[in-house]
Amino acid sequence: MTKEKYGNKLKDSNLKVTPQRTAVLEALDNLKDHPTADKIKEYVVKNNPNIAVGTIYKTLETFVEKGMVNRVKTEEGVMRYDAILDRHHHLYCEETKRIEDFFDDELNEILIKYFEKKKISNFAIKDIKLQIIGTFDSKKN
Repeated sequence: MTKEKYGNKLKDSNLKVTPQRTAVLEALDNLKDHPTADKIKEYVVKNNPNIAVGTIYKTLETFVEKGMVNRVKTEEGVMRYDAILDRHHHLYCEETKRIEDFFDDELNEILIKYFEKKKISNFAIKDIKLQIIGTFDSKKN
């Protein structure tokens, strides 16, 4: 993604385009492995040493509030960030802690229909996301 596209994404979310916000978007775009806030901080500070650490964390929270990124919680309770907003699920490797996106329209349809039939009382479903836990075959990576 280019700086111009980062700017457009910020404007689309009614946010002012700043170097700090652009740097965090760039980190999210380039760190495709659902990075932690610390990994994002490392990337931003390495490429933009003048950006304050507190600003990075605050920017991430703003992006979450604006719906630009989602939080993903791992089995260990570690919070990671996901900039892909299209409906998808996650494959979480217990050994490597790697998270990969899993896109499957058929699964989405099955889940939606299932919960429409179940009609959970006193609960309105906004979204359904699975985290599928297992291990990746290291021979195929």
